[in-house]
Amino acid sequence: MTSTGSLDKAQAFRTLSAWHWTLIAAGILAAQAAILHAMGRLPICACGYVKLWHGVVQSSENSQHIADWYTPSHILHGILFYGAAFLAFPRLAWQGRLIVAMLVEGGWELVENSDWIINRYRAGTISLDYFGDSIVNSVSDTVAMIGGFLLARKLPVGITVALALLSELAMALHIRDNLTLNIIMLIHPLEAIKLWQGGPPII
Repeated sequence: MTSTGSLDKAQAFRTLSAWHWTLIAAGILAAQAAILHAMGRLPICACGYVKLWHGVVQSSENSQHIADWYTPSHILHGILFYGAAFLAFPRLAWQGRLIVAMLVEGGWELVENSDWIINRYRAGTISLDYFGDSIVNSVSDTVAMIGGFLLARKLPVGITVALALLSELAMALHIRDNLTLNIIMLIHPLEAIKLWQGGPPII
């Protein structure tokens, strides 16, 4: 049975205006950027400029600009977070579930840019040129997650799942990496996958 206090909190969240939700979301993005700066992350690429798209995965500029081949993985984060938050917090307004998703994504961005994770990526994968994200890239990743969350909210479940699977397949065939492989190689690197990822694009 749901407690009265929980119902009151859920009702309070529903009374927040779109402006309030926007301010909360902006505050989370600003806090993410500030913490990354305190961690020593560069605001933009060390190359001195910002590009909308950088398509060369095995390069020092990967994860340094606004979007790259890993942006679809963050959109997929949003799709997965939408489903998880819907199941975990069914009484919470969708905006509140989005804030929860932003906190999870922002938390991961901070962990991902810790020295331990960066070194693990470099040791366990073929990402030898990876030295962490720039702040603009990290914040853009969270914005991409928001896009995926909103996409999942609007589209039918079947179409959303199909788009997620198509995204994973396209990334695997073109850059030989995707969210699934990224998780596997982070948790338990496999030499067979590492060797396969060193090959050229399949498509």
